[in-house]
Amino acid sequence: MSTDPHPFSPCVAAVRTTALPPEDDAAVVDRRGFFNWVSAGLGTAALYSLLARERPVHAHVPGEAEDPPPHHPPRAVRAVHVFLCGGLSHIDSFDYRPELERYHGQPLPVQGEKPDVFFGQIGLLRASDFAYSQRGASGLWISELFPHLAERADELTIIRSMVAETSNHTPATFQANTGFRLNGFPVLGSWLSFGLGAESDDLPAYVVLPDARGKPAGGSINWSNGFLPARHQGVPLASRGPAIRNLQPTEPLSAALEQQSRALLEALNRRHLQERGTSDVLAARIKSYELAARMQLAVPEAADLEAETAQTHSLYGIGQADTDDFGRSCLLARRLLERGVRFVQLFSGGAFGSPRINWDGHEDVKENHTREARRIDQPLAGLLADLRQRGLLDDTLVIFSTEFGRTPFTQSADGTLGAGRDHNQYGFSTWLAGAGLRHGLAHGSTDPLGLKAVENVVTWHDFHATILHLLGIDHERLTFYHNGIRRRLTNVHGHVIREILA
Repeated sequence: MSTDPHPFSPCVAAVRTTALPPEDDAAVVDRRGFFNWVSAGLGTAALYSLLARERPVHAHVPGEAEDPPPHHPPRAVRAVHVFLCGGLSHIDSFDYRPELERYHGQPLPVQGEKPDVFFGQIGLLRASDFAYSQRGASGLWISELFPHLAERADELTIIRSMVAETSNHTPATFQANTGFRLNGFPVLGSWLSFGLGAESDDLPAYVVLPDARGKPAGGSINWSNGFLPARHQGVPLASRGPAIRNLQPTEPLSAALEQQSRALLEALNRRHLQERGTSDVLAARIKSYELAARMQLAVPEAADLEAETAQTHSLYGIGQADTDDFGRSCLLARRLLERGVRFVQLFSGGAFGSPRINWDGHEDVKENHTREARRIDQPLAGLLADLRQRGLLDDTLVIFSTEFGRTPFTQSADGTLGAGRDHNQYGFSTWLAGAGLRHGLAHGSTDPLGLKAVENVVTWHDFHATILHLLGIDHERLTFYHNGIRRRLTNVHGHVIREILA
């Protein structure tokens, strides 16, 4: 129980410093006097403003959640999601399969139906090109592909039994982020923005940091609000140069002229909205202009990575050729989280094509994964360490995922031993870290060759349900009525993976 004699002392302190007469500023206000004062006018407005910040921004607003979270005490209040575009090979990273070493170079044993892989080319079995060892006090098996992350093994909760419904990149990526294989559904970040709102008035609830080399295939469709209100779409920022293009005017404006311009724009927008009736897109655009005005001050400050120490830059690998890009994104993510952004999503990998700038290792997994892992390993380990030392990891959820895994056999048209691996929807790995989890744990398993998940199988619906649960949301209660159906992130499926919860 608090020892503070005034239950509303934070509110009292805030309103006293801004509204009480100077001669009374040092006076002690008792409970009765406080309520008499706030009922008089100015104090009421100030108190309501303070208390409104503690309520979900969507409360009592038509078109928003009818059963708003939190539905139970949350373990995490914010989240950061790292998504690897292209398909990380679980066999070469977090799922040690020693049987592959025994059968290296041999044909895949008959195991019922022939695996339905993307290119239909089943070569010979290939052991991992990366040595495994047990790491940390937990003894988790992690390969040398991620040496820095391996040093944080005791922070990780690895799921080794993920499954997807397709081995095609585009629908698999949709499902990994929205729960559905079709376009048009809201992504996880939009659902969290819809359900939990923003902690900050000056920054968006959902921010996206694309790979510096290019946006993922489909661009902004990867952070779409779908059928949710338009204001819940992700806001992309850049970690180098202007965080948002065209946020500042091209020429300096006087304060008076800028204020008059904003007032005129607001009046025109309101008239336009009134003449045309309710319009979610127009209302969201009006809100976006209002938020943009506040972001003109908040974003440059949040994105000022030079304000950090040289030691912090070194922790994230900033200034090093391979790690600078992703290190800057990870550091920016931490700065956004601690300033009230609810959900930050980082993409590792861009669009498909040649040359490949993602994790799609069809030709040569060792070459591809070595290059891509070198970019993110130290920055991501640095993010975990930084969140931990600042006390933020206790109520922050870190999510690491990819759309599917890769096959234990090589991709070869003539059945020979190649160097690349095809897509694998039947079994792969993800991991979580941070609030509410059992750390240093491996959950589930694939078969001895790493082809199919066979123990404690986890679907994307289960994965999403667990993330929502950690953030205080019952996945069956966060819904939105659309086209005659009460939609939710997990469709009509999903259960919380309680075995991984602390």
